[in-house]
Amino acid sequence: MRSTILLLEDDLSLIDGLVYMLEREGYRVQVARTIKEAREALKGEIPYALLILDITLPDGTGFMVCEEVRRSGSQVPILFLTASDEELQIIRGLDSGGDDYLTKPFRFGELCSRIRALLRRSSYTTTNQEASVLRSGPLEIHLTENRVLKKQQPLLLTAMEYRLLCLLVQNRGKILTREILLNRLWDQSGSFVDDNTLSVHIRRLREKIEEQPSHPQYLVTVRGFGYQWKEGE
Repeated sequence: MRSTILLLEDDLSLIDGLVYMLEREGYRVQVARTIKEAREALKGEIPYALLILDITLPDGTGFMVCEEVRRSGSQVPILFLTASDEELQIIRGLDSGGDDYLTKPFRFGELCSRIRALLRRSSYTTTNQEASVLRSGPLEIHLTENRVLKKQQPLLLTAMEYRLLCLLVQNRGKILTREILLNRLWDQSGSFVDDNTLSVHIRRLREKIEEQPSHPQYLVTVRGFGYQWKEGE
């Protein structure tokens, strides 16, 4: 079954090239040129495997769409296309719920590699689970529904934060090195991401799950080794 990608982009020449090449790679592509069109597409019946969002649109930003998708509880992978490689814009994209970004102009081969990596990560969390619900402390992770409850209240996580949480809880008590996390969450070669990005996701996850993020009870750092998920006292 072919995966369907929602492409939010207003550059007609770029749209034509991306649709042509992505369809050659075996994907179905649904195009939206405005925030309004993207919202309408997301309300439909199509189960999108991936969202590719341009940041600057005629009626808003891709950040808006990303934040709305995450508020709905969806963990669909999101890739941003940006004309700027400024750190603040990249961080804004990750903080709004994005999983990856690509700076224009880019090579199509790199885009395809990133798409495949994102789809592999998404598949990992939905097809390689040992139980339908993971419980730890105040958290319940409903694997088949890709949602998390904290004290019985929905917890808003980005797709990457969700996958990171699943990996840590499934390996509770074990020390996971940064290299292991990068290899399991990202491409096997460690491409497309660096240690700083992992640190951002760890920090954001702590802020959402810990009562005192500066003194974590569950997601703890093992200095010189990596991270460990503890059940708490």
